Parts: sequence; C-alpha cells; structure tokens
Amino acid sequence: MQETLPQPAPSSLMTTAEVAGYLRVKERTIYEMVARQTIPFSRATGKLLFPRRLVDAWLEAQTELPGTGIAPPPPIYAGSNDPLLDWALRQAGTGLAVLARGSMQGLADLAEGRAVLAGCHLLDPDSGQWNLAAVRAHLPGSGHVMIHWARRAQGLITAPGNPLGITGLQDAVARGLRFATRAEGAGSQRLLDVLLARAGLTAGDLTTAARPAETHADLAALIETGEADCGLGLQAAAGLLGFLPLVNDESFDLVMTRRAYFEPPVQALLGFARTEAFASRAAHLGGYDLADTGAVVWNG
Repeated sequence: MQETLPQPAPSSLMTTAEVAGYLRVKERTIYEMVARQTIPFSRATGKLLFPRRLVDAWLEAQTELPGTGIAPPPPIYAGSNDPLLDWALRQAGTGLAVLARGSMQGLADLAEGRAVLAGCHLLDPDSGQWNLAAVRAHLPGSGHVMIHWARRAQGLITAPGNPLGITGLQDAVARGLRFATRAEGAGSQRLLDVLLARAGLTAGDLTTAARPAETHADLAALIETGEADCGLGLQAAAGLLGFLPLVNDESFDLVMTRRAYFEPPVQALLGFARTEAFASRAAHLGGYDLADTGAVVWNG
C-alpha cells in the first residue's frame, strides 16, 4: 500500500495563476481586475501577489445574501476626531458624514449599525496594546477588520511659547494648573488617565476647566482663549500653541466590516492616503507617522 504524503499548507500569498485557478477564471480576467483595482493585490516584491486572507474576505463581501429586512448602516464616520482624517474624508470624496463623539462611542455606533466606519485610539494599560482589546470587546463576533491609519504624537498643549514654563504632566498637576479635558470615553481622556496612573496620580488630582472639550481643536481653543492652561492633545492640533510631547507612538486605527472595506468610501479614502497631497498635509500638520497607513491590523 502506497504511503500518502502530507500535502503542504497553502501559501498565504497567491500568484496570478494561482488566484485565477482559485477563482476559476482566466489569468487575463485577473489582470483586468487588478487594472480596475477591484481585487486585493500587492506589488511589494515587484510582482503581483494576492493575499489569500484578503481574497477570501473580498469574496465574502461580494456574496449575495437573501433580503433580511435589516437596513445597511448610514454613510457615517463615527469615533475619534483626527484632523488629518477629517480632511482626507472630504478630499477623497468618500461621501461620509463625520460624527466624532469619541473612540468608545464610535465603536458602539459601529456595533449597533449607526455608522459604517469608526476611528479609535484606545490604550490597554495591561497589555500596552492600542485598540485591539476595546475592538474585541465591542465587536465580539466575526466579520470586522481594523486598518491602521497613523501613529500620532500626543502631549501637553500650552499657550504660545509655554509662558508658564510647564515641564511635564506632574509639574502641571502639582502647580494646580487648569487642564482642558475631554469627555469620558474619548481616547485622549483614556490616555490621560493612564499617564496619570503611571505618575501615581488620578483624575481627581486635576484642576479642570469649566467645560470639557469636544474635539482636539476645541481643546486647543480653550487654551488659546485662556479658559485653560494646558491639556492633553495632538501635536497636529497645537498649531502655533506650545507643545510638550508625552507619547510619540499612539496608534490611531479605523474599524469597519469586511464588506465595508471593499466598498467605494473606504477604498477611496485608502487610495487618497497613498497620494503626495495626503503626505504633504500630514507633514504640514505635524506629529504623524504614516509608515504603515492602510495595513491590516486585525481581521476578526
């Protein structure tokens, strides 16, 4: 009896011939799909390769399902406010309205079908990872994907020239300076809580401004108008104000269904993020690292 040899595991990357066989079409059809950018592909090695995992997700997104009576989510971006993303959503012609109510609320909106796309920057203090724990908690089922948008610099925003001579977070707290804060559930407020805990402090140790800021721009305005002395915010929102960096590698990620990933709004956004205009805008704002923009971080 002839021994049956074990078959090698399928490669995670397929060639043009392999993906044509996998989809049961001619290679010419695959080249046409690549030209129209209607199938996931990569030219990272100088030749066409097709990630099997993304091809499978693309196939799932194209599957026609019987009517369920469930309306598709509205064309809304929900979640955390990001100056570069807000601008790119408009410039790319995505057609998505922006409803920026914080990272936690954005994930809730996505989970409950009130948005098609959510942005978050939530640090898990136990693992030190960004976003993954929160995304898994809000979206425990399958069918979602998280895409990296940018690494960002967060720090203390101060009045122009830092006239109070603030040296850091502990110094500002010890002197009772007025902090501009964000609403509970905002990623920046969660980050501030983590940074305070690392310094042996809590939010109760802060002297805060009369009202919380709704966005990074709103926080900067509170400081510029003298309603607050400082606050944790993005370098990109500081403009001509002072900025003391505290975290330089915050990960801001975008979460969506697998189907939404292949739909025109998200593809238009990710396509625009590869342009020179996008890179120039990020450099102008400051505090962005775009090295991994568009990379798949998690496929649930």
